[in-house]
Amino acid sequence: MVTSSIVISKKEHVGIGFLPEKEHIQQTFDYETMFTLFQNTPGLVSDKLKNVLECAWDYMRHEQRRGLVFAYDEAQNLSDHAAKNEYPLSLLLDVFQSIQKKGIPFLLVLAGLPTLFPKLVEARTFSERMFRVVFLDRLDEHDSRDAILEPLQKTLPAKSLKLWSYWTTTIIDESGGYPYFIQFLCREIFDVAGPFSDGYWTNVFIPILSILRKLDTDFFAGRWARTTDRQRELLSVIASLDISDEEFTVQEIVEKSKETVTKPFRASHVSQMLRALCDAGLVYRNRHGKYSFAVPLLGRFILRQQQN
Repeated sequence: MVTSSIVISKKEHVGIGFLPEKEHIQQTFDYETMFTLFQNTPGLVSDKLKNVLECAWDYMRHEQRRGLVFAYDEAQNLSDHAAKNEYPLSLLLDVFQSIQKKGIPFLLVLAGLPTLFPKLVEARTFSERMFRVVFLDRLDEHDSRDAILEPLQKTLPAKSLKLWSYWTTTIIDESGGYPYFIQFLCREIFDVAGPFSDGYWTNVFIPILSILRKLDTDFFAGRWARTTDRQRELLSVIASLDISDEEFTVQEIVEKSKETVTKPFRASHVSQMLRALCDAGLVYRNRHGKYSFAVPLLGRFILRQQQN
């Protein structure tokens, strides 16, 4: 913890006896101290959190600290739940808006799928002014190759690197250039590439289909299980579009459904179902009024399900 080493008070305790020993007791701004401060602060939960953060900065600036970054991954999972009277996302935004207005150098970094920013704006309209939005696109072929091979260059002999170069094309194709999938495929290939003998791999065959099935189970299956049969049919129509990895419109889905399903979708029905899929975090609507899959490579997963 950043503040757990900051001493906020010192006490001297003298022992009792013929040979008393002095004991120096220090109190730091650790979790227990912050939690006690939180409990003893009057007001709402937001008031309590603001007071803890402001006190933390008071101690930090005397230690010549420049600031603090709060980083939150998978932030698209943050949601308010009005039915349960729980508003964690709104609380987070309210607290940091107050911190920003007071000039405290605390930076909030949220990372997540493209559904994240619409959620922020829906929770609090001022969110758009709080954040600078950066979209991280997939890696191109050159950067994907570097991401695969550079970590191995200092640890593997040339013969093994040559074998990884052979696998790299498959990894790039199947990952679509998305860093998470590159990492997943590389780890799985590393695990199944044995036996490892004298610094070399002796097996050049990689069971890419079984690795993809594991990816489907670990990453996609949980999301797919939450959809209805009719939603799956609509998602299958979208996956069959040539532009399914990019952007698509309601009309494009309607026209494609006439070719691929026995009961084509009407435009009003598509719009209604897309809204439900947006709420489920599978699709999102961009600023241009077009839609995209919120989950990378979801279209490929759907096509694989049709083949099984």
